[in-house]
Amino acid sequence: MKITITGSLGHIGKPLTKNLIDQGHEVTVISSSPIRSTVIKQMGAIPSIGSLEDVGFLTESFIGADAVFTMVPPNNYFDPNLDLIAYYARLGNNYAKALSEAGIKRAVNLSTIGGHLEKGSGILKGAYHVEQTLNTLRPEVAVTHVRPTSFYYNLYGYIESIKSEGAIFANHGTRPIPWVSPFDIARTVAEELTEIDGGTRFRYVVSEELTGDETARILGEALGIPNLSWKIITDDMVSDQLKSIGMNLTIAEGLTEMYAALQTGLLTEHYRKNKPELGKVKLRDFAKEFTEVYQNNH
Repeated sequence: MKITITGSLGHIGKPLTKNLIDQGHEVTVISSSPIRSTVIKQMGAIPSIGSLEDVGFLTESFIGADAVFTMVPPNNYFDPNLDLIAYYARLGNNYAKALSEAGIKRAVNLSTIGGHLEKGSGILKGAYHVEQTLNTLRPEVAVTHVRPTSFYYNLYGYIESIKSEGAIFANHGTRPIPWVSPFDIARTVAEELTEIDGGTRFRYVVSEELTGDETARILGEALGIPNLSWKIITDDMVSDQLKSIGMNLTIAEGLTEMYAALQTGLLTEHYRKNKPELGKVKLRDFAKEFTEVYQNNH
């Protein structure tokens, strides 16, 4: 198959590209960075360098593909002028136009847990807009919305508090947190891209479910901090903490609402009704990578 993927060679893009090439597919990787061209070629893929804001470029990159993977790349949460939801909505519209104009029949979109929620999910509302936009494509365009849960690498955000206070502070964690590895996401996306059938659907991806205390215990063992604790704090404390480090005020509030929705169960209710099999990569596996980053963080 000819497959075009967005997201460059990031956490998901790199293992996804390798997976697809290993299966013998012809892969085109869209990246905004010219310096990525060499690495993309070294992996055996075709680089397509340009901006996701350019519908003409996207359309040209999609033409001739049997399947396309769409995702909205991370943006700068510390940019005070960033309207994150508008950014998602804009790229969602760009993808819809390009998929339509290129005549694509199969698309796999990286969404998120809570991608079905119009409100109450904080910053995840952006992914809701993308899902809704892609759902308006012609019936002959089969779209799968892959909905990952909480990324293991979000735990990197707690390195400073682990170092300074021997604790992880969060407004969620008494309920089991559904964690996911980008490697399990990449495997799921690869399966969907190569499964050509009709209809629009969603598919959740999760690697392991652990409470905050269980998460802290596993990380603590790996770090050599046996007393590492997961401490529940209020929504206001989380929001104030994020704002104090210079985060965009609206995004800080949106992140707080997102994590609060994990605690109340709003974010996981639909996921639990449609729960998939657990993936292969467990927190103990990720903890090795976390330890290396932790030790190199000065």
